[in-house]
Amino acid sequence: MPVKVSVIVPVYNPGAYIEDCISSLLRQSLPPDTYEVIFVDDGSTDDTPGRLDELAAADPRVTVVHQENSGWAGKPRNVGIAASRGEYVMFVDNDDHLGDEALERMYDYGVANGADVVVGKMAGQGRGVPVELFRRNHPRATVESAPLIDSLTPHKMFRRAFLDRIGLRFPEGRRRLEDHVFVTEAFLRADNVSVLSDYVCYYHVRRDDDANAGFQRFDPVGYYKNLREALDVVERYTEPGPLRDRLFRRWLRVEMVERMRGKRLLAMPPDYRRELFREIHSVVVERFGPGVAAGLQPTQQVVAALIAADRYDDVEAFAEWEAGIVLKAVPEGIEWADGTLQVSFAAEYHAGGAPLTFGARGGGDPLQAPPKDVTEAIAWVGADTVSRFGSATADLLLRRRSDAAQYFQPVQFTRETVPTEDPGRFRLMLRATATVDPAAAAEGAPLAGGLWDAVVRVKLGGWTKECRLAPAPRAERPTVPAGVVAGRVVLPYWTARHLSLALDVDRASRTLGLGRVVPESVTATDDRLSAPVPLYVPHATDVLVRLTARGRALDANGTLSPAPDGSGALLTAALPALVMGGATWRAALVPAPDAAQQRVLALPFALRAGAHGVQVRRTPRPGVLRRLGRKAKVLLRARRR
Repeated sequence: MPVKVSVIVPVYNPGAYIEDCISSLLRQSLPPDTYEVIFVDDGSTDDTPGRLDELAAADPRVTVVHQENSGWAGKPRNVGIAASRGEYVMFVDNDDHLGDEALERMYDYGVANGADVVVGKMAGQGRGVPVELFRRNHPRATVESAPLIDSLTPHKMFRRAFLDRIGLRFPEGRRRLEDHVFVTEAFLRADNVSVLSDYVCYYHVRRDDDANAGFQRFDPVGYYKNLREALDVVERYTEPGPLRDRLFRRWLRVEMVERMRGKRLLAMPPDYRRELFREIHSVVVERFGPGVAAGLQPTQQVVAALIAADRYDDVEAFAEWEAGIVLKAVPEGIEWADGTLQVSFAAEYHAGGAPLTFGARGGGDPLQAPPKDVTEAIAWVGADTVSRFGSATADLLLRRRSDAAQYFQPVQFTRETVPTEDPGRFRLMLRATATVDPAAAAEGAPLAGGLWDAVVRVKLGGWTKECRLAPAPRAERPTVPAGVVAGRVVLPYWTARHLSLALDVDRASRTLGLGRVVPESVTATDDRLSAPVPLYVPHATDVLVRLTARGRALDANGTLSPAPDGSGALLTAALPALVMGGATWRAALVPAPDAAQQRVLALPFALRAGAHGVQVRRTPRPGVLRRLGRKAKVLLRARRR
């Protein structure tokens, strides 16, 4: 069959970090005879060349090309393009990995939309990835209609014929930002770019040894020389005006201003900070007109103006002020309603352990000149933040702890100006309610099993910040029972380490509260069982009651229904006649009988038929060693949380 996708992986001394990459490539859902994997070994000196040769000998999908070290990833990628046979080529780094369905989904999406470039949703494991770009799918995207320019890493799918038609290849040699040059030109010259956001395709991983190329300290002179080449591409394919300014703004914001802000600047050695500042200053005054900085957020405008004015000391002082500003979000309510979890919270910025307050009104205009000092800069930022409060936003994301996959949840919010005891001063607060639907919370798909952290994201003034959703110290933590929704068992809980909200999906058992069911509340007859359980269900749900005794197991069809008094759920089941046999039958709940892997939740009671009918007894306690083993598992699970 024709090759649909060629995956190109530049390789240099990855060691064991390449194993996750290899595994994910061989697990792809795309039929094996429709894709190929080309590893280009760039002169590795570890055991990787032998490992790859063995892999190629065992798997016809795999090809290995060995070459002398070229110094960077550009040449290996070009060599991979030359060796490829696929309709599309996909670039993957040797320490990253793909979602199991990434190639199939991205290829099908690209073909359906006639895309020259397909951008798949990314998850950052210790690394930053675009967030706003993946808020929704973009079947037809351009640099004008979507924030494509926020995603300049090469980890995308490109139509091979498109690359050949425009003669696009990566710059080669030991250099930085070769991906910026390549991807920017691809975005600007493609007939169509498609962004797939409803499935995590690419996992961008920070290695434990911090050996990723992007985390190595760079030579500022060489780095910004290479950055100018990306700016040259923009100038070559755009006209002077708002679009060019908007594209240039990406490099001013990400590669310059953000390196000179807050904790990021202060974490650098002082001499390196100044060296970096000098190179950034030279690019700003050489390449950027006033329209570039004018579209930045207010805090970024201040830093850009101070950079252009060559005032490093003020940049550093402003960074010290910004470093103390944090986002805090506190829960105000959590409840189940109509099969969804309603999470209410209030969010605002803090400084020095107290809410940030504002006094100045007005503002909203671009900064016309550099502030005369840091005090004036802070005052201008405050006034501008107040003027922009009408566009402030709050979001709730669910982020899976195992792989950093994240999804926006529907949110409704209000903006409130809260007076303080200081006359003329006030706080800017966002109050929001997020709706988490376990059946559709992952871009329309059900939440997968695992632990999900609730993350609040706020855009206010010159900041976009994230934080965990955690109650204030000594404040009451709202609690709700676990819910059985859409075949999932969802337990909202507060983490032990951060006291922040998380969801346990299809993992918890002993922490669900089923142990609180007492035998006296359970009713059992010769053919019927009824028991109240501390679970939420939105409506009558089919379940199983599993009875086990003497190595035998019987499944009884049952129903989990909302309790009439709203206190939880009522479990009812028709008991099989075989229970009448003199044995003691332990009871368990199977909440999703049709699931591929059934979950079995132990109930704290057992049934035994006698002369006077069915007796309900508490389940016999396990032996000492078994109890100790369970406690050890609970402690280990708590540490992981």
